[in-house]
Amino acid sequence: MQRYDVAIVGGGMVGASLALALAGSPLRVLLIESAEFGSPAQPSFDERTTALGNASRRIFEALGVWPQIAPQAAAIRAIHVSEAGRFGFARLSAPEQGVEAFGYVAANRVIGAGLWARLTTATRSLTLRVPATLEELEITDPCVRLRLAAAGGEERVEAALVVAADGAHSRVRQAAGIDARVKEYGQVALVANVAAEQPHEGTAYERFTRSGPLALLPLYDGSFTAVWALAPAAADAALALDDRAYLAQLQEQFGWRVGRFVRASPRARYPLSLSRAAGAAGPRSVLIGNAAQALHPVAGQGFNLGLRDAAMLAEVLAAKPADPGAPEVLAEYAHQRALDRRGVIGFTDGLIRLFGDSRLPVGWGRNLGLLLFDLTPPAKRALARVSTGFGGRIPRLARGLPLW
Repeated sequence: MQRYDVAIVGGGMVGASLALALAGSPLRVLLIESAEFGSPAQPSFDERTTALGNASRRIFEALGVWPQIAPQAAAIRAIHVSEAGRFGFARLSAPEQGVEAFGYVAANRVIGAGLWARLTTATRSLTLRVPATLEELEITDPCVRLRLAAAGGEERVEAALVVAADGAHSRVRQAAGIDARVKEYGQVALVANVAAEQPHEGTAYERFTRSGPLALLPLYDGSFTAVWALAPAAADAALALDDRAYLAQLQEQFGWRVGRFVRASPRARYPLSLSRAAGAAGPRSVLIGNAAQALHPVAGQGFNLGLRDAAMLAEVLAAKPADPGAPEVLAEYAHQRALDRRGVIGFTDGLIRLFGDSRLPVGWGRNLGLLLFDLTPPAKRALARVSTGFGGRIPRLARGLPLW
């Protein structure tokens, strides 16, 4: 039976990033993924886009994948926040905050291509089992036993640590006995790429409408990704519209800040909820990314938080490689990630509750708050630093430093 130090279950963007961070370390790492890169069965690398904060950019630079992502990434040089039907708004400018950009927007397939190109040329300390599915997982005190199914047949392996990078419905989390609380928002995300008459000039828009938050993120080709959170019935109705009717509805809710919307790609819908694991680690098991927390996309923080999970776990394991599944190692990881997880989850959920409250006094208070924020430089500086985390130690990779 083959034995590894670390078995990562899930080769999406977070799991692949962890595997790449550990490549070249003394640790023997196994990455298990059920779908080949480029396969329609791999939902992590579809046409959806992700807003990458500057800390995430630095992590990808350290992993050697940013040069492949950058040519198809759009810089966010300004952010505009407003609420439909009210007077309040807030603006942030990257030059005013002394940074080149607040972050970058790239398609998930582009990020995935960069990661997998590096993974397939990684060192011998990294083994890929792709495609392979996890059929059985047994967590014991000395080790973790996994039974895998692949085209070549069944394989049984052991590992000192198993990493759950297998999404919000994580089988590894369930096997580890770690509970997860799920909060349904009663919304789905309606996603499409749209083109407008005016260039985006690197501006990202967050507009809170009565039907749900609407984000327009700039893309490298001059168009936008529109992510609109709607009630399921409203999303289904919008999906049924032809392009002209959909663009008219989008125009009515967003306004004319970028001129007329002139073209839309096919739309897709994704359910929205908050899933939060009771803990970040269990016996010889640890959670990263959506297995630990799956967030509403309103503030674009979910993947950035998960990537910092991967960066910190790689840092902790690199510092104590003797037994990566030892209780003190996992306790250190959980401690280092606690403040950041709690802060980002609270911030994202708080925005949904604040802008989802339709009471008139709350609405006036929101708009007054937006105006005060727009006039308060310290508040803008604090928000501009969100991409590095909400507390706890910043991972070395997120600071542009090597692990070893």
